Amino acid sequence: MGRGRPPTPLQTWGSLHTSQVRPGAFRARTRVRDDDGMTRQVTAMGTTKAAAERALREKLVRRSPPTTASMSHQLPLRDLAALWLAFLRSEGRLEATTINEYERLLHRAVLPQLGDLRLRELSTSRVEAFIVDLAATSASRQRKAKVVLGAMLDMAVRHDALVVNPVRQTSRLRRPKTETRALTLGEVRRLRAALRDSMTSDRSGPRESPDLTDVFELMLATGARIGEVLALRWSDIDLDSAPPTLTITGTIKSEPGRATYRKDSPKTDSGVRTLALPRFAVAMLRGRQREQDPNDLDAVFVTRNGTWHQVVNMERRWRRVRESAGLEWVTPHILRKTVATLISERVDAEAASKQLGHSSSAITREFYIAKPALAADVSDLLQELADSAHDEGSPR
Repeated sequence: MGRGRPPTPLQTWGSLHTSQVRPGAFRARTRVRDDDGMTRQVTAMGTTKAAAERALREKLVRRSPPTTASMSHQLPLRDLAALWLAFLRSEGRLEATTINEYERLLHRAVLPQLGDLRLRELSTSRVEAFIVDLAATSASRQRKAKVVLGAMLDMAVRHDALVVNPVRQTSRLRRPKTETRALTLGEVRRLRAALRDSMTSDRSGPRESPDLTDVFELMLATGARIGEVLALRWSDIDLDSAPPTLTITGTIKSEPGRATYRKDSPKTDSGVRTLALPRFAVAMLRGRQREQDPNDLDAVFVTRNGTWHQVVNMERRWRRVRESAGLEWVTPHILRKTVATLISERVDAEAASKQLGHSSSAITREFYIAKPALAADVSDLLQELADSAHDEGSPR
């Protein structure tokens, strides 16, 4: 008994059949076997038999078979963006704040320019031109837009809506080389003076809280991120141990539609760390313990309403202080770089990396340690090269 005709291979079609529908109108048709094993009919029209068959062949070449999530190369990019964001939220791997940042970037930078294009229209040259133009806005936005657009189109590739991701074929972005900058001891003194002045200056509204001054001191004492410092609880601090210690176990998060909250893990897994405290930080914390009323959060830094401080509010107050000190360039992150630079100079980069909670000392070296203006004094060591010559006599 014969086995019968073998099935048509996937993504191929059979013979073309053409018929005249009416004078001057011909229909060409064939059957295509898609990746899901289903066979579907595809047709095209033309004014002649040859024109109809030519139109059908072109349609077959451009055709994208049905895929999961109703995704095809005909899908507009803005619809893919909605599917991608929904996937990220359902996956639960990324923080809600990170996904919200992606969404803002898409609506502000990517979709206004590319949102109405179909996936099949996103050629490498078109994507390249878009990314290059973003450099005029900011190098940071250009880099982030490329990452987000690339990840989104990777999803289209996984669902067979695209064969290749055009973002992966674009030119590599060159990160502008900038010198890492850290505070000098003189600049630290200027900032402390500006913080003191902010507490005593005449201003309308309620009296300034001392929290910003103490947050500044604790960031200098630990190299911790501002969100990590604001998330500290008294249960994370042991002032009676030898040496006194502080353990970073969380960070502060703010999301639309939700009150600011403490996330019970820092930015990265390596961010969980216990740090020895210098004497000036211990003195400051003991003072806060004596003067601060207990709160339901067990928070070291708490608002007048008994809630966690928002990072953005603290940074807003910090901008006023740094401007009054004539140090507009000093962001809270500069304090981390100052700590890393000092530890690297006195110990090594590996110790600085562990203090900051980095997963690799290479990150610390590249982005957090300022290069000294003067190289280490090794003149006595180099003098030995001349002394050895005198010991052996002058050369002939």
